[in-house]
Amino acid sequence: MAEQRVTFKFEGLALAGVVRLLDSVSAAEPRPAFIVLHGFGSNMNAGNVRTPCTLLGELGYVTLRFDMPGCGESEGERGRLICLEQVGAVSEALTMLAQHPQVDSARIAVMGSSFGAAVAVYAGGVDQRIAAVVSASGWGHGERKFRGQHPTPERWNTFTAMLAEGKRQRAVTGTSLMVPRYDIVPIPDHMRAHVASGSIQMFPAETAQSMYDFRAEDVVGKIAPRPLLLLHSASDSVTPVEQSIGLFQHAGQPTELHLFADTDHFMFAESNTRVRRIVRDWLAYYFPVDANAAAA
Repeated sequence: MAEQRVTFKFEGLALAGVVRLLDSVSAAEPRPAFIVLHGFGSNMNAGNVRTPCTLLGELGYVTLRFDMPGCGESEGERGRLICLEQVGAVSEALTMLAQHPQVDSARIAVMGSSFGAAVAVYAGGVDQRIAAVVSASGWGHGERKFRGQHPTPERWNTFTAMLAEGKRQRAVTGTSLMVPRYDIVPIPDHMRAHVASGSIQMFPAETAQSMYDFRAEDVVGKIAPRPLLLLHSASDSVTPVEQSIGLFQHAGQPTELHLFADTDHFMFAESNTRVRRIVRDWLAYYFPVDANAAAA
């Protein structure tokens, strides 16, 4: 399979991406495709992105992975990750990918992990062109997610004080309060090796506020009747499992939720065989490579 570097524009910014092509596919037989989204301050070369792209390619899907604004090789203020802007970037990525001669423009799905999963679900809810959504270790309610990640009164007070100080500093000075990544999203020491090389380590407080305000739960029900797959570790050490359960409770049908006891937050990077098998089986039923099978 060949890889083709691409760029596309979002709000005047050049975003960098890679389309992974299939061998011996002509414009006369376009294939379904996936846009695979990276996580919080990460980039398109993360294990949680490249591994599912490899799996999807083996199954016969074209894939696009790209760096969100302010991440990796893309333009934009470094670390300024605004959730709704990322949703808009996904829509622009879909517009670009739909024009590719190997791609069936009516059958483009979105997959994401963690932050990317939340963005994938929201994008599926507001952009009817998205044919299917796969969310791994995602979240649907920013405030409730952060309460689970900062569970003690002391930690919650520290976190909310940071948000308040970020607003104050921006209003008074016009500059952003910069915050370390693990003050926003704590990750246990033993899991930090999964954070991709080149990931952003400092973020403006506006990023944390955007995440706090973001609620994919509000739009997840609009994905139906397009299919949605929710995957989560039953003991996720980063994003509380109740976040995917909440998305499932707000979703329409067809939606499947799978909880795993033998993996953690970075389930795609861990190459868990049970996760791979469930994704394969779900795709074969709800979003098969053969469009005729999908219609049957």
